[in-house]
Amino acid sequence: MKFNCEEYVFMFKALSDETRLKILSMLSAKELCACKILEAFNITQPTLSYHMKILVDTGLINAVKEGPWVKYSVNEKKKEELLLFLSYLLKEKCSCLAGDKR
Repeated sequence: MKFNCEEYVFMFKALSDETRLKILSMLSAKELCACKILEAFNITQPTLSYHMKILVDTGLINAVKEGPWVKYSVNEKKKEELLLFLSYLLKEKCSCLAGDKR
């Protein structure tokens, strides 16, 4: 399988933030509304919105508006793609590495 490393750079940048990693961990357990996520952090609602936008933009997190609330969940397809990429990257000579002539 051939991967394009550029596709995953944005995901890794998004996941390089401790708050976003914790949010992803929370969402891996179950779907949550923004208000429940906010309760777990000492941040403002606009700051949470900033983090959620980044996670949603990566495709790793789904956002569904239900009335005044937004519910977030892990995008299982994107999660599996990322895990497959990591597995390939760490187990084999990745075709995206500089100098690879494959």
